[in-house]
Amino acid sequence: MGCFTHALSQNLSLKALRLIRSSSFWMMFPRASCIDRWCELCTVCVSGRLSESMSKGSVVLAYSGGLDTSCILVWLKEQGYDVIAFLANIGQHEDFDAAREKAEKLGAKKVFIEDLRSEFVQEFIWPAPQANAVYEDRYLLGTSIARPCIARRQVQIARREGAQYVSHGATGKGNDQIRFELTCYALYPHVQVIAPWRIPEFYSRFRGRKDLMEYAETHGIPVPVTPRAPWSMDANLMHISYESGILENPKNHAPSDLYQMTKNPEDSPNEPDVLEIDFAKGVPVKVTHVKEGKSRDTALEIFCYLNEIGGKHGVGRIDIVENRFIGMKSRGTNLNLFYSHAFIRFFIQSNLQCLQGFWYSPECEFVRHCIDKSQESVEGRVQLSVFKGQVYILGRESPKSLYNEELVSMDVQGDYDPCDASGFIRINAVRLREHNRLQGAVQKKL
Repeated sequence: MGCFTHALSQNLSLKALRLIRSSSFWMMFPRASCIDRWCELCTVCVSGRLSESMSKGSVVLAYSGGLDTSCILVWLKEQGYDVIAFLANIGQHEDFDAAREKAEKLGAKKVFIEDLRSEFVQEFIWPAPQANAVYEDRYLLGTSIARPCIARRQVQIARREGAQYVSHGATGKGNDQIRFELTCYALYPHVQVIAPWRIPEFYSRFRGRKDLMEYAETHGIPVPVTPRAPWSMDANLMHISYESGILENPKNHAPSDLYQMTKNPEDSPNEPDVLEIDFAKGVPVKVTHVKEGKSRDTALEIFCYLNEIGGKHGVGRIDIVENRFIGMKSRGTNLNLFYSHAFIRFFIQSNLQCLQGFWYSPECEFVRHCIDKSQESVEGRVQLSVFKGQVYILGRESPKSLYNEELVSMDVQGDYDPCDASGFIRINAVRLREHNRLQGAVQKKL
């Protein structure tokens, strides 16, 4: 009987196991042969668990190892789901082995840790400088760009594992819920999304981060969060952003210890680093340190090296109050990579489409194709100086430039007749003269 109990214990829920180990259960089946016969007929043997403990299905959770998703992992299991934890490596400083161990201890059925850094840079980050995608003149879309990259792999895992659910820890007030879910629905139309922060049972139970921390303590969930610094942090290759806590009051100064990617410009080196960045089709293909002569020529290496130099000199710190797509304002502190896309400058809808989660929409795909076309001749080299929180353009050159030094020179007439400017000015003055005429007629009537 002991072997029988051990075999069952490998597959049964705790509730079922307690029932089997109870004296009343064994009184019903005094002989092992009776027990074997009962097992052939009982749903415990057929399904591996009692019918009342049947799993609701598998859910792939976008897992970070932080407070929210650690608690959500345990909560989903409480609701009867088999949880597959998925953690994307997109350049954040993380002990991935420890994260895997933690997820397994919390009860994850499977744990996938995927290195997405190269595809994150090439397929998601590079299109941003190509389009000069900047939101509200400040925000370089570090979080916005990362979400479709993460969600795409989350959907791929869900399809591969036969999971009918996906879940995330985004709040019901922010942009991330939209970005995650629009990507999931675009790539896996029949998937069902479990968004705990929009489920009354969940958000009524956890009214804030304090409740989550108490839940974590009760359930033995280790989290790097204390009541003194309840920061909500998002980190990747492109940036780190912080929200919550003291930052929710836009009047409060951001604590200096938030800035993990960059030095305080006041404490940065007193000598600049001079770099040359080579572009082809609108994206960097090589970066060279002029003084040291060292070069990087793969997308990931280039990006990481620019981060290193930018962080060393305190480049990229911003403190913003932005407009969320869902209709409210949010204060956040961001550390962004710098880049020099110094040839073609134009702003189009791509920044809004990215921010609002429409990366996989037909209109955004169309825009990206247009951007690719516009960047075919964006080729050349930019030399710049990085110093004390700033990036200074020193010079630029391009074999496909429209710049004609002789044509614009003040000392050489070149292939241009200055008399042509007279007709140009007169043509542009037509509407101004007509406007003046109309205004004069109105004034006479008055």
